[in-house]
Amino acid sequence: MSVISRISRALCAIGAVLMAATGAMLTYEVIARYFFIKPTIWAAELSQLCLIWGCFLALPHLLVLRRHITVNAVTNLLPERAQKVCAAFALVAIIVFSSIVAFYGWHIFYDSFSRGRTTGSLLNLPVWIAELSVPVGFGMLALQGLVELIRLPGAGTTSLGATHE
Repeated sequence: MSVISRISRALCAIGAVLMAATGAMLTYEVIARYFFIKPTIWAAELSQLCLIWGCFLALPHLLVLRRHITVNAVTNLLPERAQKVCAAFALVAIIVFSSIVAFYGWHIFYDSFSRGRTTGSLLNLPVWIAELSVPVGFGMLALQGLVELIRLPGAGTTSLGATHE
């Protein structure tokens, strides 16, 4: 279980770097386009890839940190045991949903990979590069959800999200 959590943490760190790279590329594009009237052919598309990968790679570790959006107005009124039952149901839903998305996302990725689809842009990158982020991110989210479900009985917190009251 700790291996999955360490992988999740590492993927989140990579996602953070990709988000920073997105900001740097878009800043460069704005400067190049508006100050030097020399737009790039790569900044928009590569920043989109970084943004997509960054978001999906961060999913599993954000579950560990309890940073996913939750609505807990009713569950906070329940006793702790009932809150843990609700959290267990939510984790099962996350695991099932993420597994389905990862399964179908893999088929979409593989179809694009085997057919050699490209973006059709100036860079003409393979489409599978962006599509692979879905099964990787949601597959890891399903695994991390399973880890969190196993840890739930001994966990000190019952909520799956951050509290903002």
